Amino acid sequence: MIDTLTYMTGLISDMIQIISSLSIGNFINHLPIPTVGVGGGVEAKESVDVIATIKFTVIFAAGIGAIFGLGLAFAAKKFSVKMDPKVEQVRDVLAGAQCGGCGFAGCQQYAEAVVERPEVSPSLCTPGGAHVAELVSMITGKKAEMSEPKYSTIMCQGGLSKAVKKFKYEGVKDCRAAVLAGGGDKSCAYGCLGYGTCTTVCPFDAIHMGGDALPVVDRAKCTGCGKCALVCPKNVIAILPGSKAVQTACHSKERGTDTRKSCQIGCIACGMCEKVCPFNAAEVKDNLSRINIDKCKVCGLCVRKCPTKAIVDLLPSRPKAFIVESKCIGCNMCMKVCPVNAAHGVLKQKHSIDAAKCIGCGICTAKCPVQAINGTFNFKEVYEKAQQKKHKVSAEVNST
Repeated sequence: MIDTLTYMTGLISDMIQIISSLSIGNFINHLPIPTVGVGGGVEAKESVDVIATIKFTVIFAAGIGAIFGLGLAFAAKKFSVKMDPKVEQVRDVLAGAQCGGCGFAGCQQYAEAVVERPEVSPSLCTPGGAHVAELVSMITGKKAEMSEPKYSTIMCQGGLSKAVKKFKYEGVKDCRAAVLAGGGDKSCAYGCLGYGTCTTVCPFDAIHMGGDALPVVDRAKCTGCGKCALVCPKNVIAILPGSKAVQTACHSKERGTDTRKSCQIGCIACGMCEKVCPFNAAEVKDNLSRINIDKCKVCGLCVRKCPTKAIVDLLPSRPKAFIVESKCIGCNMCMKVCPVNAAHGVLKQKHSIDAAKCIGCGICTAKCPVQAINGTFNFKEVYEKAQQKKHKVSAEVNST
């Protein structure tokens, strides 16, 4: 550092001497020299050496610029902050979507936090999924916690054919603008307005407007970043784990009679879901049925019993249960818990399940004491496929 300072000082001194010797003298000699006195006139030279003046100005300006430039370079080197090279390595492996799903402003901020702060998890990059979490954990030396994929879920089914409008809106086709006009044009104060603001902010092209003016989420592309949920003025978009596929797709807290007047498919708080749920996961509160995701086993019984179809089942399919005879001990447990009487048999003999009646709820599988029943939905396989799709989509978005 001392050698650098000495070099800079000497260089600046030499430049000042050059400027003084080459230009200042000539410049002064060519200036007008007045003579002042009683009765005296002003005597000046007839011409000025323009070339010498310009030369002096250019050299002087260059010298000043060089001095300030060297000063800034010295300050930058003197007060520079060294960055951990791991930050750059983490930044390179992130999805690069700048979605904010990790809870930080962008990928750079998350990279700095996960490297410098011990409490920040390496598994927060939702677009990157398990693959990116593993890479970040290798760079930072932290343990990656496997997290279940999350998706945007539309908590409203009141499209144009199901919901009533209270007036005709002719303003800007944006939900945030429409809500300024008396809370929106829907009779239901909690319903989706359907002007597609959520579709415009999705960085993965994972949400589109359906034919009934309701957003539709493509789970093959959705990363659960939450941008769509943040811009929704009605808060009808929730970010939920993929396994919690049974949800009340309604957001209304009005009384059942008022909800029915505004929407044909809204929750009327009848309590039927509470009665049929074998796991006590459904609860009606504030005129709205809520499914507790920690208790719900995704059996789907509430979906079948809901009179207004306000509760939805997002599972693509439900495989039928079947009994592995070599394991069955004939305990009758499956017969006791089956809600549709699909299981039958004689005590202490091999049982069977009627595939025509089975609804794939999985209750018998969960209750079987010897695990003799298979055919329930394989969530693990679904998660792995979803993560692969997410990683592929994120890589495509990052490359473009």
